Formats: sequence, C-alpha cells, structure tokens
Amino acid sequence: MLGRSGYRALPLGDFDRFQQSSFGFLGSQKGCLSPEPGSVGPGADAPQSWPSCLCHGLISFLGFLLLMITFPISGWFALKIVPTYERMIVFRLGRIRTPQGPGMVLLLPFIDSFQRVDLRTRAFSVPPCKLASKDGALLSVGADVQFRIWDPVLSVMTVKDWNTATRMTAQNAMTKALLKRPLREIQMEKLKISDQLLLEINDVTRAWGLEVDRVELAVEAVLQPPQDSPAVPSLDSTLQQLALHFLGGGMSSVAGGAPLPGPADTLEMVSEVEPPAPHAGAGSSATQPVAEGLLMALKPFLSEALVSQVGACYQFNVILPSGTQSVYFLDLTTGQGRVGHGAPDGIPDVVVEMAEEDLQALLCRDLRPLGAYMSGRLKVKGDLSVAMKLEAVLRALK
Repeated sequence: MLGRSGYRALPLGDFDRFQQSSFGFLGSQKGCLSPEPGSVGPGADAPQSWPSCLCHGLISFLGFLLLMITFPISGWFALKIVPTYERMIVFRLGRIRTPQGPGMVLLLPFIDSFQRVDLRTRAFSVPPCKLASKDGALLSVGADVQFRIWDPVLSVMTVKDWNTATRMTAQNAMTKALLKRPLREIQMEKLKISDQLLLEINDVTRAWGLEVDRVELAVEAVLQPPQDSPAVPSLDSTLQQLALHFLGGGMSSVAGGAPLPGPADTLEMVSEVEPPAPHAGAGSSATQPVAEGLLMALKPFLSEALVSQVGACYQFNVILPSGTQSVYFLDLTTGQGRVGHGAPDGIPDVVVEMAEEDLQALLCRDLRPLGAYMSGRLKVKGDLSVAMKLEAVLRALK
C-alpha cells in the first residue's frame, strides 16, 4: 500500500517468505561450491574448496552422530522452539545458514551457534533536543519512530546494535531537515516533514535489513521566537498590559503618562491628570516604580493554591535603565503569599537577576522563563527547576 509520501512498504505479517527449518547435517552442505541461490550482501557464503567442504561435512556428520548416540538427553539441548514472529539465525562452524523457523529447529552440539531475531514492529522515541531553525528560532523537538526487521540475515550481519544505529540515524535526519526550515513551516507542515524523514531514514536502514514504518515529529516547545521577525501582538498580551495599568497603582502617572513598551498596535493608556513635576535629584529613581508596579500587579493573583503549587521564595534583582539595581521579593511559602520591595525575611530559594524591560516582557507573557534563561536574559542563582516554577505564577495572570 502506498503511504502519504508514495513509499511502498513491505507487507506486514509476511513471515513465510524465508525457508523453514531443516533437520539433519546435510543442510549445512549448501553453498560448498557456490553460494546459496538468492544470497546477497554480507550474509552470502563464498565458494569453498573441496578440502574445506569435505572437512565441513565430516565434522557436521560427527556432531549429528554424537547427537543420535546421546539422544534423548541431548534432545533437551539440541531442539529449539521458534515462534511464528521470530526467526533463528544459525551459524554452523562459523558459516551462516538460511533463517530457521517457525517451528522446531535442530542444533548440532558444539558446532552450532544461534541468534534469535524478533520480526514484530517495535518503537522508540527520539528524546527532545534543542535545535535552531533557519530563521533563528530555538526549538525543543523530538520524534516517535516505529520500525521492524524485514531481513533477519542482514540485521545480524550488517549492524551490531541496530536499535542504537536506527535511533542515531533518525536523530541526524531530523536535525538536518529542521535546520533548513523556518519555524512557521515546521509548525504547519509536520506531516510532510515526517514523510520526508521516513524516506531518508529508510534509505539508510534498508541496507541493515530494517524498515521504518512510521515517523511522527513532535515539537515540544518554542524556547525562543525567530530573531528576524517582529513579535506579533496578541489579545492575551494586550489584556495583560491593560491589567498592569489598572493594578500598577499609579504606575503610568509616575512614568509621565507614557505607555509600556510593546508592539505598535497595543492598547495605550493616557493619564488625563497632569503629572507632578519631579523633584530635583530624583531623576535617577524616576524609573524605579515601573518595576515595582509590575511586581505589585501580582498581589491580587496570589492565593493559597498558588503557594501550595510553587512553595518557594524568590528574590528579584532588577537592573533599571539607569544602571542601578533594585531588589524585590516574591514569597510563596506561607499563607497566600507576599510580594514587596527589598530582600525577603529569610534566605530566598532562588535569586533571579534580569533587566526591567525583560521583567515586563515576562509578566506580559511575551517572554517565557525557559526561553529567557536559554537566551541569557535571565540569570538564576539557585535551583533551576525551582526558578522554572515561575511559569505557574505567569499562568495565574491569565
């Protein structure tokens, strides 16, 4: 059946195309003077000379004779049961035979070694890895892959650890495919990219006797937006800025009625009251209430549920545009939580250092904590996993 990409997969369940098991020692004589019909690749036996063929047959005869003399005791060790979904690859005196099974397989003692091969479909996951797209976006991308063995001889002869080899091949193909595409194309055409990965992986794995049946690309998260495209304003960020203006406690009046920096078409609040003239010598601290108002806007959203979910104390070292540093705290360890200016009463679990504009972008959800940390805009002193719990605080702002 043809898939979406036009690739014709091998029929599932076609387990009887291999020769069945054979008893006796004469089966080992195939290929003495010429290779077995249809044997190709690394599993094909090279022609043997007459002395080698004679020695091979004599040792096999002696092994079979020993088996008959010690029967039925030797039968417990020489007879193997192979289920329908498996094949047994037998090496007799180091030379590979045709796949044995399903059913009962006879092994000659001391001269036969074997390896079982499972023909059923199996799956693995490519762990999420950080990749940069063509337009500079930072992504966390993984994949789910399903594959099966269609030629047990090739799977034994060509690759030692086919599970690891297939996993590495899938990860390399995924990396090369995503580096050539922008973020929007990756998000919109995941099925098309998955089909292309299926073809590229099969080009490599079919030589190993493996066939990939399905590849599903999974974009876990966008850690950093594209660098060469402006941020698109959204309704959520607009409402968030409106909430910050109302809950900031006169923030806009202190800032001289100027709107918060953001996209060009976001909502702008203008104070109709004439702002008071600043006092002399207070020019350097005029921007400080902006960060304070941003953090104070969190106070109505604090609750016992948020405290039980986060359970940590944060100290924010906010760098103001003037170059000075202002300290704030967010205590989510007891009660309904507290937020305020200055250092917390106890030792904070995490100390976060960031610029004032990055704090505004974080609270407006234009910037994610993980993306800010990966880009270097957010510096963390303490447990990183505790710092990433700030995402729960941001979700409470919705």
